[in-house]
Amino acid sequence: MSHMSHMSRPTSLTDGYFSGARDTILALQNPDGSIPWFQNGVIDPWNHLEAAMGLNLIGERAAAEHAIQYLRDSQAEDGSWFGQLGSAVPIDEALHQFTMQGVEEGHKIRDTNFIAYIATAIWHHYCLHGDTDYAAANWPMVRAAVDFVIALQAPEGDIRWTAPDPQTPEDDALVTGNSSIHKSLICAENLAAALGKDAEKWTAARVKLADALAHKPERYDRTWAPKTRYSMDWYYPVLSGALSPAQEKARLAARWDDFVIDGFGCRCVADEPWVTVAESAELVMALLAHGDKARAETHLAWLDQFRDENGAYWMGMQVEERVFWPVERPAWTSGAVILAHDAVHQTTPACGVLVGR
Repeated sequence: MSHMSHMSRPTSLTDGYFSGARDTILALQNPDGSIPWFQNGVIDPWNHLEAAMGLNLIGERAAAEHAIQYLRDSQAEDGSWFGQLGSAVPIDEALHQFTMQGVEEGHKIRDTNFIAYIATAIWHHYCLHGDTDYAAANWPMVRAAVDFVIALQAPEGDIRWTAPDPQTPEDDALVTGNSSIHKSLICAENLAAALGKDAEKWTAARVKLADALAHKPERYDRTWAPKTRYSMDWYYPVLSGALSPAQEKARLAARWDDFVIDGFGCRCVADEPWVTVAESAELVMALLAHGDKARAETHLAWLDQFRDENGAYWMGMQVEERVFWPVERPAWTSGAVILAHDAVHQTTPACGVLVGR
């Protein structure tokens, strides 16, 4: 097990500390700008943009904008994108590795959370660079995407997890997905304000969505078993900005011991000793959003142990066996860690995008 925890923490995001993460993402980026999870892996707009925002923070603006151009080129007329489900990539537990199988058309869906995330990425770009012209050029893409998403909002406030396509007929909502959409709507409203655009209907949708996340748990997981074993359903509402501080505190405390392994990070699921780096980085940002900077800093420091010899980040670790697993370094994992570093250390003007209200 090789890692680089002995390296000093970055004083900036461009001092070389993240060169391994940068090189990993850049090597994965395709000529069309798309960034798959890993080589020949699935592509979805959310994880693609997570990696792109990480690149943008560490000085790779051209590559980040190439990634955004990919979405501009591939957006459907109705504002949506298709993405490939990660479940199309089975994890072989016996071999401790990812095995890639053919991704069939049936695995491609229009996930509303994936679609809304473009608003976060463009607002992040604007906060980082202050480039009004670039934001304005991408405004039509953001507007179309957000309008598509809020059109799928139920009267109760929740937003269905996918477009009603033949392969995804279920009219249901996901806690994690809706939490991320809430954050994206905040970013969309901020972008609209910066560009002098009207966002009244987006604000109305966000208020209704916040009410559903905070007060209507019955609106989620209506057609399948609750996903309470997944850590994202635990911390994402805290990161979303939809809950009150008291609700955030209670939520974090209620299942802290279920999901956090001291000295390592956040489990992906409560019943497995598997800490994943992206979830741990997002928990760092959730803690920061809640105002708990001390624990955020502690948990961020734990992520050093998941770096390979070049400084790229493994997907996670099977803690009982002390082995990195799967043996993959996904682009979005590095992106999430870079975003968490910026949020905690406030190294760029975009540091508050994912943790602000």
